[in-house]
Amino acid sequence: MVRESRVMADLTQFLARVSGATFRERCQSICKELRCADQRYDWVGMYWLEGDSLALGPWSGRHATEHTRIPVGEGVCGAAVREKSTIIVDDVQSDPRYLACFLETQSEIVVPIFAAGRIIGEFDIDGVVIGAFGEQDKVFLEALAANIGKEWPGR
Repeated sequence: MVRESRVMADLTQFLARVSGATFRERCQSICKELRCADQRYDWVGMYWLEGDSLALGPWSGRHATEHTRIPVGEGVCGAAVREKSTIIVDDVQSDPRYLACFLETQSEIVVPIFAAGRIIGEFDIDGVVIGAFGEQDKVFLEALAANIGKEWPGR
């Protein structure tokens, strides 16, 4: 199990590298910093919940995704909102929910972002190796998502 004190120390160090005066600028910086900090994080994006769908927000990656809007319940991203929980997919080819974006993607982690007790969005992170994400990623990203939820201007 990942120790909470270690996660908080890692989160504090990570957030010290994040820049931006506005919430959107900070979220864009978070995506870039996550991708640069860990080579397993090939594409990092944030989706915001708008009604019954997720709308692509800030992202960092080699390519833009064609999935700029995802209905709640569709794909791994929509499933994470429906289930209100983090989903780790070790091998996207074996998960029928996966919405293919990039040929090189092999794994995915999706982490909901909550504010005031409700989902406002999520992280969607792709990896280029099978089994790229584990418990340490989940715990750290959930702590980061909680921090974002506290900063969300729509609270």
